[in-house]
Amino acid sequence: MKKITQITLAALLAAPVTLGSLSLPASVSAASATPAGQTTSQAVKGPVAQAPSVYTESAADYAQFLQAKYNIQLPKQLTKGDFIKAIATILEADQAAPATDEASNSEVKAPAFTDLNSNDSTYKAAVSLYNNGILSGTEVRANDQLSTYAAVFIAVKAAGFKELAYTYPENKTAKALAKLGISSSRVQGQAAQELAAAIDTGLIPESLYPALRKGGEASSDFANILLGRVLTSQGKYKNEIGRSGDADIYSKLYAAYRTADLIEAPELRTIVDQALRNDLVTGYNLKDSRFDSNFIDELTLTYGHDDIKHAVQLIGLLRSEGIDADVQFQPKTSAFIYLKEWGEPKETPDYKVTQIENGNYIAYAKEYDIQFEFNNTADKARFNDIILKYAKKNSDDTSALIHASWWQPLYYSPTALAEYPVIANNKISLGNYYAQSFSLKENSKAIQEGFRKLAPDADISSYTFWVDHPFFNYLNGESE
Repeated sequence: MKKITQITLAALLAAPVTLGSLSLPASVSAASATPAGQTTSQAVKGPVAQAPSVYTESAADYAQFLQAKYNIQLPKQLTKGDFIKAIATILEADQAAPATDEASNSEVKAPAFTDLNSNDSTYKAAVSLYNNGILSGTEVRANDQLSTYAAVFIAVKAAGFKELAYTYPENKTAKALAKLGISSSRVQGQAAQELAAAIDTGLIPESLYPALRKGGEASSDFANILLGRVLTSQGKYKNEIGRSGDADIYSKLYAAYRTADLIEAPELRTIVDQALRNDLVTGYNLKDSRFDSNFIDELTLTYGHDDIKHAVQLIGLLRSEGIDADVQFQPKTSAFIYLKEWGEPKETPDYKVTQIENGNYIAYAKEYDIQFEFNNTADKARFNDIILKYAKKNSDDTSALIHASWWQPLYYSPTALAEYPVIANNKISLGNYYAQSFSLKENSKAIQEGFRKLAPDADISSYTFWVDHPFFNYLNGESE
């Protein structure tokens, strides 16, 4: 078994004590995961080309996200009612409609639509949008083909730019419309203001300008892009620091790491620290849900480590292998038992200890998770071979590996992957913060029951997910 050092102790696993946790190998991270789905279909997000320097979300990207997250799939022949229902689904998913005066009486206001009744499939969505100031008239025309302009007028208000639009004076409106290549005489009044604001805010990308100049019916691609831009404007699209192919991705990684501190969460930490004292687990992670990526599960992998130079080289490795992916950095604090016989621990701003009753310590170490959303499931599947070849130690000779490679690298998927074993995550949540501990499936029930005894009123959950084989071997007590 490989010798453990104080530095690598920051990477101890949050496994049940029954797994021989008092003699752990250096190369594993205390646990973290995202809820698991079960799909294995071969979704494709984009081409498997060399990483581009600039990536712009396409209609297909947005369509895939809408289907995965909201079960929205627009028909090719698109009606205004279809678009209204899609907008309502986006706004109601988090039960957080735009804060407007019109929304103040949303629960009691029942508009008298002239062409819709309560039995119509669009009725509920139309009521919601009307009460939120997104639809203003009582004639909905839900069965009409969706026009490009009607889509924009709905989208600009759904995106939260309504008040901004109505600040536009005539000259500013005309200037914005000139970017689109149409005269101010073509669209007037509030409609012109709404269109101008949609242009200036980027709600309408330049790729949609030709369709707007032409007018007429909106295609499903046109509508998907608008829906995606509404999600982005509402903060409901992907939460990421960039893409692996971005020219500034390394600077963003370093900035994210430098500004991340040890997570305190004292109320939550008190609970899971007691779990450590009780030998229920040998470690856990603290994370903040506000850093959740909101990536598509089927395309996502999470990779844990403690050395930021390793993350930078990992991004470079992916680029060198022709893989481009969305990247989210998630701060993480790992906590574990530090035995007194290991010597006096040395504290730093990123490594703190608290001595406990038996003379041992609870150590808290700064780590991170990086979540990748790959362009397609083929790239996601390739990741395993790349790590095993270039980022996993198999001997003390690391000359052919990226910096700070581990004996047991940790990466995992919320959906099934070939040759990835299934393990469990045991999780306690309080507000934005959560603590989690990985275990073998058969040990999960005992850990959950132990957590419930310590915190009967806390939100405690457990779920399974797919993890790389070296880490699974570690859970079974193997050192490599």
